[in-house]
Amino acid sequence: MPNKVLRLAGVIRDSIVDGPGWRFVIFAQGCPHRCPGCHNPETHDAAGGYDAAPEMLLAEIRKNPLLHGITLSGGEPFAQAQAFADLARTVRALGLDVFVYSGYTFEELLAGADAQNGWLALLRESDTLVDGQYLAAERSLNLLFRGSKNQRLIDVKASLAAGRAVEMAI
Repeated sequence: MPNKVLRLAGVIRDSIVDGPGWRFVIFAQGCPHRCPGCHNPETHDAAGGYDAAPEMLLAEIRKNPLLHGITLSGGEPFAQAQAFADLARTVRALGLDVFVYSGYTFEELLAGADAQNGWLALLRESDTLVDGQYLAAERSLNLLFRGSKNQRLIDVKASLAAGRAVEMAI
């Protein structure tokens, strides 16, 4: 079971708009991207939010037998990648999937991954990645699970195996 404390902006216990199926959404606090027009600007300040024990989140997740998975949103989940990877590993062991939003592209995450930041660990525990910063000029209300046209839905397992971003067919 994960033991690192997470810095969160909040959670939504059941959502149908933050990934496929019923989702438990966890909003990371802190974001280096600070995209103009961000949907969650209150998550930018790393000093905001509150500390949450992963065990408490897991207890809430286990309460809902209808969940398809969790969604890690933000803020920027990769700013706390190792702690979220630990949580995601336990969630996957429960038979749930992991859907992650990041302002980084898949390529940036691969290139920037190192032993200290945990980026590769979180990628390995993720099923789907919505990558890329939100760009207000490319905003679209017609995109599945994305806010702007530059963002991609990435099949993380296929991408790691291929060594390049593999977009999901939608």
